[in-house]
Amino acid sequence: LRMHPREKLGSWGTARKRRGQALIEFIRERGTAHPREIEERFAHGKATNYWGGSSNAATHLLGDLHYLGLLRVARRDSGVRVYAVQEPASATSEAATHLDALIDIIVNKYAPLPSASLAGLVGRLRYGTPQWIRYLKPALLRARQRLAHARVGDVDWYWPQGDRPDSRRHHVDEHVRLLAPFDPIVWDRRRFELLWGWAYRFEAYTPAPKRKLGYYALPLLWGDRIVGWCNATRNAEALDVQFGFVDGRPRDAVFDRELDAELARLRTFLA
Repeated sequence: LRMHPREKLGSWGTARKRRGQALIEFIRERGTAHPREIEERFAHGKATNYWGGSSNAATHLLGDLHYLGLLRVARRDSGVRVYAVQEPASATSEAATHLDALIDIIVNKYAPLPSASLAGLVGRLRYGTPQWIRYLKPALLRARQRLAHARVGDVDWYWPQGDRPDSRRHHVDEHVRLLAPFDPIVWDRRRFELLWGWAYRFEAYTPAPKRKLGYYALPLLWGDRIVGWCNATRNAEALDVQFGFVDGRPRDAVFDRELDAELARLRTFLA
């Protein structure tokens, strides 16, 4: 997917805008242009870069135009970017095609998604594709029509067309896994509560007296259930683990065996 402007060139000051437009027209006429050719043509002098040093003003301006999505890197000559003009896309059909592809990536990664979560993720595309913001609502409507879905209780759930939740590839094993707070299974707190009936919260930034789960609680997945959480601390001698359980610790030898195996993997990783 191509880059598109993050802001309009018109938001720049008059002199800077004029220089930027002149660079774009120069590159458009030539097809591609090396920064050296641009510096020879315009000789904008020096400018302070982001690290406090000095660089060619033309190079600095090229970088800004590239960041805005007005230029693209056509190729590299000995590692140096050679630029071409990035013409903006305006066709509704092109916007629809790209947005549908982005939504499919999201759904393939995070499904099954409750309706509200699907809408929230599509809404976040406005940050990455601001030029298509007016097409987001139609894209969401198309997604709800083309994706596989089912209503459970009063919630509509969506997943990729053709994928069967009961297929063998979704077989659940008996392993115990410690999940990161932003694991794809965990990150959507709305879905988490719908599936497992309790609220998980990341409390690293919560004042210690107000924490309920712990500083960096890792959700504890056993099979297809998240039965609790674990806070793990490594000291000089050993791994200290503290567990919390939603409905009490499972009384099952398989759980005990798999939990020991997961803690062994964690110790190996930390070592």
